[in-house]
Amino acid sequence: MDNLYGRLLTRQELGDDFENLPKDTETFPGMSITPKSVTCHRCGTTSSLQAVKLEIPAYFCPECLHLGRVRSDELLYHLPQQDFPPQDSLLWSGQLTPYQAEISKELMAAVDQKTQILVHAVTGAGKTEMIYAAVARVISSGGAVGIATPRTDVARELHARLSRDFSIPISLLHAESEPYFPTPLVISTTHQLLRFRHAFDLLIIDEVDAFPFADNDALYFAAEQSRKPTATLIYLTATSTDKLDKLVKTGQLKQVSLSRRFHGNPLVVPKVIFSGSEKRIYRHIKKQRETGFPLLIFAPVIAFGQSFTERLRRLFPDEKIGFVASTSEERAEEIDRFRQGQLTILVSTTILERGVTFPKVDVFVVNSHHRLFTKSSLIQIAGRAGRSPDRSTGLVYFFHTGLTRDMTRAISEIRQMNRLGGFT
Repeated sequence: MDNLYGRLLTRQELGDDFENLPKDTETFPGMSITPKSVTCHRCGTTSSLQAVKLEIPAYFCPECLHLGRVRSDELLYHLPQQDFPPQDSLLWSGQLTPYQAEISKELMAAVDQKTQILVHAVTGAGKTEMIYAAVARVISSGGAVGIATPRTDVARELHARLSRDFSIPISLLHAESEPYFPTPLVISTTHQLLRFRHAFDLLIIDEVDAFPFADNDALYFAAEQSRKPTATLIYLTATSTDKLDKLVKTGQLKQVSLSRRFHGNPLVVPKVIFSGSEKRIYRHIKKQRETGFPLLIFAPVIAFGQSFTERLRRLFPDEKIGFVASTSEERAEEIDRFRQGQLTILVSTTILERGVTFPKVDVFVVNSHHRLFTKSSLIQIAGRAGRSPDRSTGLVYFFHTGLTRDMTRAISEIRQMNRLGGFT
Protein backbone atom coordinates (compact mmCIF):
# COMPACT_ATOMS: atom_id res chain seq x y z
CA MET A 1 0.00 0.00 0.00
CA ASP A 2 2.92 2.39 0.67
CA ASN A 3 3.66 2.52 -3.06
CA LEU A 4 0.33 4.27 -3.71
CA TYR A 5 0.97 7.48 -1.78
CA GLY A 6 1.41 10.54 -3.96
CA ARG A 7 0.14 8.64 -7.00
CA LEU A 8 -2.84 9.20 -9.33
CA LEU A 9 -4.04 5.83 -10.57
CA THR A 10 -6.89 4.14 -12.40
CA ARG A 11 -8.94 1.28 -10.96
CA GLN A 12 -7.03 -1.15 -13.20
CA GLU A 13 -3.65 0.10 -11.96
CA LEU A 14 -4.68 -0.38 -8.33
CA GLY A 15 -5.32 -4.07 -8.88
CA ASP A 16 -5.82 -5.99 -5.63
CA ASP A 17 -4.98 -2.87 -3.58
CA PHE A 18 -8.36 -1.40 -4.55
CA GLU A 19 -10.16 -3.48 -1.90
CA ASN A 20 -7.92 -2.11 0.87
CA LEU A 21 -7.77 1.59 0.04
CA PRO A 22 -7.61 3.75 3.19
CA LYS A 23 -10.34 6.20 4.12
CA ASP A 24 -8.30 9.25 3.14
CA THR A 25 -8.18 8.13 -0.52
CA GLU A 26 -9.34 10.95 -2.78
CA THR A 27 -11.37 10.17 -5.91
CA PHE A 28 -11.83 12.19 -9.07
CA PRO A 29 -13.96 11.68 -12.16
CA GLY A 30 -11.79 10.32 -14.95
CA MET A 31 -13.07 13.04 -17.27
CA SER A 32 -15.35 16.06 -17.29
CA ILE A 33 -17.94 16.39 -20.05
CA THR A 34 -19.40 19.41 -21.83
CA PRO A 35 -21.95 19.38 -24.68
CA LYS A 36 -19.20 19.21 -27.32
CA SER A 37 -16.02 18.04 -25.61
CA VAL A 38 -14.51 15.96 -22.85
CA THR A 39 -11.41 16.73 -20.74
CA CYS A 40 -9.12 14.13 -19.18
CA HIS A 41 -8.31 14.71 -15.51
CA ARG A 42 -5.02 12.81 -15.73
CA CYS A 43 -3.36 14.70 -18.61
CA GLY A 44 -5.64 17.72 -19.10
CA THR A 45 -6.27 17.01 -22.78
CA THR A 46 -9.60 18.14 -24.26
CA SER A 47 -11.09 16.08 -27.11
CA SER A 48 -14.25 16.37 -29.15
CA LEU A 49 -17.00 14.00 -28.05
CA GLN A 50 -17.37 12.31 -31.41
CA ALA A 51 -13.63 11.56 -31.69
CA VAL A 52 -13.37 9.66 -28.39
CA LYS A 53 -16.76 7.97 -27.98
CA LEU A 54 -16.74 4.32 -26.95
CA GLU A 55 -19.34 1.73 -27.97
CA ILE A 56 -20.72 1.98 -24.43
CA PRO A 57 -22.10 5.33 -23.15
CA ALA A 58 -18.67 6.64 -22.18
CA TYR A 59 -15.58 8.42 -23.55
CA PHE A 60 -11.82 7.83 -23.29
CA CYS A 61 -8.64 9.92 -23.52
CA PRO A 62 -6.38 9.08 -26.50
CA GLU A 63 -3.50 11.32 -25.35
CA CYS A 64 -2.46 9.23 -22.34
CA LEU A 65 -3.86 5.89 -23.54
CA HIS A 66 -0.39 4.29 -23.44
CA LEU A 67 -0.48 4.56 -19.63
CA GLY A 68 -3.82 2.76 -19.39
CA ARG A 69 -7.23 4.01 -20.45
CA VAL A 70 -8.94 6.85 -18.60
CA ARG A 71 -12.72 6.74 -19.06
CA SER A 72 -15.46 9.24 -18.36
CA ASP A 73 -17.52 6.63 -16.45
CA GLU A 74 -14.65 5.65 -14.12
CA LEU A 75 -12.74 7.32 -11.31
CA LEU A 76 -9.14 8.22 -10.66
CA TYR A 77 -7.72 7.48 -7.20
CA HIS A 78 -5.19 9.47 -5.16
CA LEU A 79 -3.61 8.86 -1.79
CA PRO A 80 -2.06 12.09 -0.45
CA GLN A 81 1.73 12.03 -0.30
CA GLN A 82 3.33 11.29 3.08
CA ASP A 83 6.51 12.86 4.40
CA PHE A 84 9.68 10.78 4.39
CA PRO A 85 12.11 10.50 7.32
CA PRO A 86 14.64 13.37 7.12
CA GLN A 87 18.06 12.07 6.16
CA ASP A 88 21.46 13.18 4.95
CA SER A 89 21.77 11.49 1.60
CA LEU A 90 24.49 13.23 -0.43
CA LEU A 91 27.64 11.16 -0.90
CA TRP A 92 29.24 13.21 -3.67
CA SER A 93 32.38 14.96 -2.48
CA GLY A 94 33.41 16.64 -5.71
CA GLN A 95 34.13 20.34 -6.06
CA LEU A 96 31.97 22.71 -8.07
CA THR A 97 33.66 25.37 -10.16
CA PRO A 98 32.96 28.97 -9.09
CA TYR A 99 30.50 29.28 -12.00
CA GLN A 100 28.69 26.07 -11.02
CA ALA A 101 28.63 27.14 -7.38
CA GLU A 102 26.79 30.34 -8.28
CA ILE A 103 24.10 28.35 -10.08
CA SER A 104 23.87 25.91 -7.17
CA LYS A 105 23.27 28.84 -4.78
CA GLU A 106 20.48 30.13 -7.04
CA LEU A 107 18.82 26.72 -6.98
CA MET A 108 19.09 26.51 -3.20
CA ALA A 109 17.43 29.92 -2.98
CA ALA A 110 14.65 28.71 -5.29
CA VAL A 111 14.06 25.76 -2.94
CA ASP A 112 13.91 28.05 0.08
CA GLN A 113 11.59 30.51 -1.67
CA LYS A 114 9.54 27.80 -3.45
CA THR A 115 9.85 29.46 -6.83
CA GLN A 116 10.36 28.42 -10.46
CA ILE A 117 13.72 28.82 -12.21
CA LEU A 118 15.27 27.97 -15.58
CA VAL A 119 18.93 26.95 -15.80
CA HIS A 120 20.24 27.62 -19.32
CA ALA A 121 23.69 26.03 -19.41
CA VAL A 122 25.85 24.83 -22.29
CA THR A 123 26.25 21.11 -22.92
CA GLY A 124 28.95 19.77 -20.62
CA ALA A 125 28.50 22.55 -18.04
CA GLY A 126 27.82 20.00 -15.31
CA LYS A 127 24.12 20.64 -14.76
CA THR A 128 23.62 17.40 -12.86
CA GLU A 129 26.16 18.23 -10.16
CA MET A 130 24.70 21.71 -9.80
CA ILE A 131 21.33 20.32 -8.61
CA TYR A 132 22.82 18.08 -5.93
CA ALA A 133 22.73 20.58 -3.05
CA ALA A 134 19.10 21.51 -3.75
CA VAL A 135 18.08 17.85 -3.99
CA ALA A 136 19.90 17.00 -0.76
CA ARG A 137 18.29 19.91 1.10
CA VAL A 138 14.76 18.80 0.26
CA ILE A 139 15.50 15.18 1.23
CA SER A 140 17.11 16.29 4.50
CA SER A 141 13.86 18.04 5.43
CA GLY A 142 11.71 14.97 4.76
CA GLY A 143 10.49 16.11 1.36
CA ALA A 144 10.22 14.30 -1.97
CA VAL A 145 12.15 15.07 -5.15
CA GLY A 146 11.23 14.16 -8.70
CA ILE A 147 13.70 14.41 -11.59
CA ALA A 148 12.08 13.89 -14.98
CA THR A 149 13.49 13.85 -18.49
CA PRO A 150 11.83 13.19 -21.86
CA ARG A 151 14.25 10.43 -22.91
CA THR A 152 14.53 6.94 -21.39
CA ASP A 153 18.29 6.76 -22.00
CA VAL A 154 18.82 10.03 -20.15
CA ALA A 155 16.69 8.77 -17.26
CA ARG A 156 18.83 5.64 -17.04
CA GLU A 157 22.02 7.71 -17.11
CA LEU A 158 20.76 10.02 -14.36
CA HIS A 159 19.71 7.06 -12.27
CA ALA A 160 23.16 5.50 -12.55
CA ARG A 161 24.92 8.74 -11.60
CA LEU A 162 22.66 9.67 -8.69
CA SER A 163 22.72 6.12 -7.37
CA ARG A 164 26.48 6.55 -6.97
CA ASP A 165 26.22 10.03 -5.47
CA PHE A 166 23.28 9.59 -3.05
CA SER A 167 22.93 7.02 -0.30
CA ILE A 168 19.19 6.34 -0.69
CA PRO A 169 17.39 3.92 -3.01
CA ILE A 170 16.14 5.74 -6.12
CA SER A 171 13.05 4.68 -8.02
CA LEU A 172 13.56 4.68 -11.81
CA LEU A 173 10.38 4.89 -13.89
CA HIS A 174 9.99 4.49 -17.64
CA ALA A 175 7.97 2.29 -19.98
CA GLU A 176 10.13 -0.81 -19.35
CA SER A 177 11.24 -0.19 -15.76
CA GLU A 178 10.52 -2.02 -12.54
CA PRO A 179 7.42 -0.85 -10.61
CA TYR A 180 7.53 2.28 -8.44
CA PHE A 181 8.52 1.96 -4.80
CA PRO A 182 8.24 4.70 -2.13
CA THR A 183 11.40 6.79 -1.91
CA PRO A 184 12.18 10.49 -1.49
CA LEU A 185 13.98 10.53 -4.86
CA VAL A 186 12.32 9.47 -8.12
CA ILE A 187 13.88 9.63 -11.58
CA SER A 188 11.47 9.15 -14.46
CA THR A 189 10.55 9.96 -18.01
CA THR A 190 8.21 12.93 -18.22
CA HIS A 191 5.26 10.74 -19.22
CA GLN A 192 5.49 8.93 -15.87
CA LEU A 193 4.67 12.21 -14.09
CA LEU A 194 1.09 11.66 -15.21
CA ARG A 195 0.85 8.94 -12.54
CA PHE A 196 1.65 11.37 -9.69
CA ARG A 197 -0.42 14.04 -7.98
CA HIS A 198 0.92 16.63 -5.51
CA ALA A 199 3.81 14.28 -4.77
CA PHE A 200 6.99 16.36 -5.07
CA ASP A 201 8.36 19.22 -2.98
CA LEU A 202 10.98 19.74 -5.70
CA LEU A 203 10.48 18.83 -9.35
CA ILE A 204 13.34 19.09 -11.82
CA ILE A 205 12.68 18.78 -15.56
CA ASP A 206 15.93 17.96 -17.36
CA GLU A 207 16.39 18.43 -21.13
CA VAL A 208 13.20 20.48 -21.17
CA ASP A 209 13.67 21.33 -24.87
CA ALA A 210 13.63 17.67 -25.96
CA PHE A 211 10.85 15.77 -27.67
CA PRO A 212 8.28 14.82 -26.47
CA PHE A 213 8.23 17.33 -23.58
CA ALA A 214 8.97 20.50 -25.55
CA ASP A 215 5.74 22.48 -25.99
CA ASN A 216 3.65 19.41 -25.11
CA ASP A 217 0.63 20.70 -23.19
CA ALA A 218 -0.16 17.31 -21.61
CA LEU A 219 3.35 16.95 -20.20
CA TYR A 220 3.42 20.52 -18.90
CA PHE A 221 0.10 19.67 -17.24
CA ALA A 222 1.76 16.59 -15.73
CA ALA A 223 4.59 18.71 -14.36
CA GLU A 224 2.08 21.02 -12.67
CA GLN A 225 -0.10 18.23 -11.32
CA SER A 226 2.69 15.98 -10.04
CA ARG A 227 4.25 18.59 -7.77
CA LYS A 228 2.78 20.08 -4.64
CA PRO A 229 1.13 23.52 -5.06
CA THR A 230 4.00 25.16 -3.15
CA ALA A 231 6.77 23.07 -4.71
CA THR A 232 9.92 24.37 -6.35
CA LEU A 233 10.18 23.78 -10.10
CA ILE A 234 13.57 23.75 -11.87
CA TYR A 235 13.96 23.52 -15.64
CA LEU A 236 17.34 22.47 -17.08
CA THR A 237 18.32 23.00 -20.71
CA ALA A 238 21.14 23.78 -23.08
CA THR A 239 18.73 25.07 -25.74
CA SER A 240 15.61 26.79 -24.46
CA THR A 241 12.12 26.76 -26.01
CA ASP A 242 9.88 29.58 -27.22
CA LYS A 243 7.42 28.79 -24.44
CA LEU A 244 10.02 29.13 -21.69
CA ASP A 245 11.60 32.19 -23.31
CA LYS A 246 8.22 33.93 -23.18
CA LEU A 247 7.84 33.10 -19.50
CA VAL A 248 11.28 34.56 -18.83
CA LYS A 249 10.53 37.75 -20.80
CA THR A 250 7.25 38.30 -18.95
CA GLY A 251 8.90 37.80 -15.57
CA GLN A 252 6.99 34.60 -14.75
CA LEU A 253 10.16 32.52 -14.75
CA LYS A 254 13.63 33.43 -13.50
CA GLN A 255 16.56 32.40 -15.69
CA VAL A 256 20.19 31.80 -14.75
CA SER A 257 22.82 31.02 -17.37
CA LEU A 258 26.19 29.30 -17.56
CA SER A 259 28.22 29.63 -20.75
CA ARG A 260 31.29 27.62 -19.74
CA ARG A 261 31.89 23.90 -19.53
CA PHE A 262 32.93 22.55 -16.15
CA HIS A 263 36.52 21.98 -17.33
CA GLY A 264 36.80 25.60 -18.48
CA ASN A 265 37.31 24.92 -22.19
CA PRO A 266 35.13 26.06 -25.10
CA LEU A 267 32.50 24.06 -26.94
CA VAL A 268 33.74 22.22 -30.01
CA VAL A 269 32.61 24.13 -33.12
CA PRO A 270 31.30 21.75 -35.82
CA LYS A 271 32.90 21.64 -39.26
CA VAL A 272 30.58 21.27 -42.26
CA ILE A 273 31.70 18.90 -45.02
CA PHE A 274 29.93 18.51 -48.34
CA SER A 275 29.51 14.80 -49.09
CA GLY A 276 28.18 14.22 -52.56
CA SER A 277 28.93 10.52 -52.08
CA GLU A 278 29.50 8.31 -49.05
CA LYS A 279 33.10 7.72 -50.18
CA ARG A 280 34.09 11.08 -48.69
CA ILE A 281 32.51 10.10 -45.39
CA TYR A 282 34.37 6.78 -45.41
CA ARG A 283 37.69 8.59 -46.01
CA HIS A 284 37.11 10.77 -42.96
CA ILE A 285 36.10 7.74 -40.89
CA LYS A 286 39.29 5.94 -41.94
CA LYS A 287 41.39 8.95 -40.96
CA GLN A 288 39.57 9.30 -37.63
CA ARG A 289 40.12 5.63 -36.79
CA GLU A 290 43.87 6.18 -36.99
CA THR A 291 43.57 8.32 -33.82
CA GLY A 292 42.13 5.47 -31.76
CA PHE A 293 39.43 7.67 -30.21
CA PRO A 294 35.87 6.28 -30.12
CA LEU A 295 33.58 7.49 -32.90
CA LEU A 296 29.89 8.29 -32.45
CA ILE A 297 27.99 8.61 -35.74
CA PHE A 298 24.47 10.03 -35.93
CA ALA A 299 22.03 8.97 -38.65
CA PRO A 300 18.66 10.67 -39.19
CA VAL A 301 16.36 7.61 -39.41
CA ILE A 302 16.46 3.99 -38.31
CA ALA A 303 16.44 2.33 -41.76
CA PHE A 304 19.33 4.43 -43.03
CA GLY A 305 21.26 3.92 -39.79
CA GLN A 306 20.92 0.16 -40.05
CA SER A 307 22.05 -0.01 -43.68
CA PHE A 308 24.90 2.47 -43.06
CA THR A 309 26.09 0.34 -40.14
CA GLU A 310 26.16 -2.77 -42.34
CA ARG A 311 28.22 -0.95 -44.97
CA LEU A 312 30.66 0.21 -42.30
CA ARG A 313 31.07 -3.35 -41.02
CA ARG A 314 32.00 -4.52 -44.51
CA LEU A 315 34.39 -1.61 -45.12
CA PHE A 316 36.00 -1.66 -41.66
CA PRO A 317 36.11 -5.34 -40.65
CA ASP A 318 38.68 -4.69 -37.92
CA GLU A 319 36.41 -2.23 -36.11
CA LYS A 320 33.77 -3.23 -33.56
CA ILE A 321 30.65 -1.41 -34.73
CA GLY A 322 27.25 -1.17 -33.06
CA PHE A 323 23.93 0.47 -33.83
CA VAL A 324 21.21 1.78 -31.49
CA ALA A 325 17.77 3.25 -32.05
CA SER A 326 14.51 3.50 -30.14
CA THR A 327 13.65 0.01 -31.42
CA SER A 328 16.89 -1.64 -30.25
CA GLU A 329 16.14 -4.41 -27.73
CA GLU A 330 19.63 -4.27 -26.16
CA ARG A 331 20.07 -0.52 -26.40
CA ALA A 332 21.31 -0.01 -22.84
CA GLU A 333 23.79 -2.89 -23.15
CA GLU A 334 25.11 -1.63 -26.51
CA ILE A 335 25.59 1.87 -25.12
CA ASP A 336 27.46 0.43 -22.15
CA ARG A 337 29.72 -1.61 -24.45
CA PHE A 338 30.62 1.57 -26.35
CA ARG A 339 31.33 3.42 -23.12
CA GLN A 340 33.62 0.61 -21.93
CA GLY A 341 35.54 0.49 -25.22
CA GLN A 342 34.18 -2.86 -26.35
CA LEU A 343 32.76 -1.04 -29.40
CA THR A 344 34.95 1.40 -31.33
CA ILE A 345 32.20 2.90 -33.49
CA LEU A 346 28.58 3.41 -32.49
CA VAL A 347 25.93 4.50 -35.00
CA SER A 348 22.83 6.05 -33.44
CA THR A 349 19.66 7.88 -34.26
CA THR A 350 18.90 11.06 -32.32
CA ILE A 351 18.08 9.06 -29.18
CA LEU A 352 21.68 9.70 -28.04
CA GLU A 353 21.75 13.38 -28.90
CA ARG A 354 21.63 14.43 -25.25
CA GLY A 355 22.14 13.39 -21.65
CA VAL A 356 24.83 10.77 -22.27
CA THR A 357 28.59 11.17 -21.86
CA PHE A 358 31.28 9.22 -23.69
CA PRO A 359 34.85 10.28 -22.77
CA LYS A 360 37.17 11.42 -25.58
CA VAL A 361 34.59 10.75 -28.32
CA ASP A 362 34.51 12.23 -31.85
CA VAL A 363 31.13 12.93 -33.43
CA PHE A 364 30.08 12.63 -37.08
CA VAL A 365 26.60 13.50 -38.35
CA VAL A 366 25.62 11.84 -41.63
CA ASN A 367 22.97 13.61 -43.73
CA SER A 368 22.98 16.54 -41.33
CA HIS A 369 20.74 18.37 -43.80
CA HIS A 370 17.85 16.01 -42.89
CA ARG A 371 14.78 17.76 -41.45
CA LEU A 372 15.02 15.74 -38.21
CA PHE A 373 18.33 17.42 -37.39
CA THR A 374 16.98 20.66 -35.93
CA LYS A 375 19.10 23.47 -34.53
CA SER A 376 18.50 22.21 -30.98
CA SER A 377 19.29 18.63 -31.98
CA LEU A 378 22.55 19.58 -33.72
CA ILE A 379 23.70 21.68 -30.77
CA GLN A 380 23.08 18.75 -28.44
CA ILE A 381 24.82 16.32 -30.80
CA ALA A 382 27.87 18.57 -31.08
CA GLY A 383 27.88 18.76 -27.30
CA ARG A 384 28.73 15.06 -27.03
CA ALA A 385 32.33 15.93 -28.02
CA GLY A 386 34.85 17.59 -25.74
CA ARG A 387 33.06 16.76 -22.49
CA SER A 388 36.01 15.06 -20.79
CA PRO A 389 38.81 17.08 -19.14
CA ASP A 390 41.15 14.38 -20.47
CA ARG A 391 40.18 15.45 -24.00
CA SER A 392 38.29 18.74 -24.04
CA THR A 393 38.63 18.99 -27.82
CA GLY A 394 37.51 16.56 -30.50
CA LEU A 395 36.05 16.36 -33.98
CA VAL A 396 32.48 17.31 -34.84
CA TYR A 397 31.72 16.93 -38.55
CA PHE A 398 28.38 17.69 -40.22
CA PHE A 399 28.28 15.76 -43.51
CA HIS A 400 25.68 17.22 -45.86
CA THR A 401 24.57 17.71 -49.46
CA GLY A 402 23.31 21.22 -48.85
CA LEU A 403 23.56 23.60 -45.90
CA THR A 404 20.35 24.13 -43.95
CA ARG A 405 19.25 27.01 -41.75
CA ASP A 406 19.28 24.67 -38.73
CA MET A 407 22.92 23.76 -39.37
CA THR A 408 24.10 27.35 -39.71
CA ARG A 409 22.06 28.51 -36.72
CA ALA A 410 23.41 25.68 -34.57
CA ILE A 411 27.02 26.59 -35.40
CA SER A 412 26.30 30.28 -34.87
CA GLU A 413 24.77 29.63 -31.44
CA ILE A 414 27.70 27.43 -30.39
CA ARG A 415 30.12 30.22 -31.34
CA GLN A 416 27.96 32.75 -29.48
CA MET A 417 28.01 30.61 -26.32
CA ASN A 418 31.80 30.40 -26.60
CA ARG A 419 31.98 34.19 -26.83
CA LEU A 420 29.73 34.55 -23.78
CA GLY A 421 32.00 32.11 -21.98
CA GLY A 422 34.97 34.37 -22.59
CA PHE A 423 36.41 32.59 -25.63
CA THR A 424 37.08 34.38 -28.89
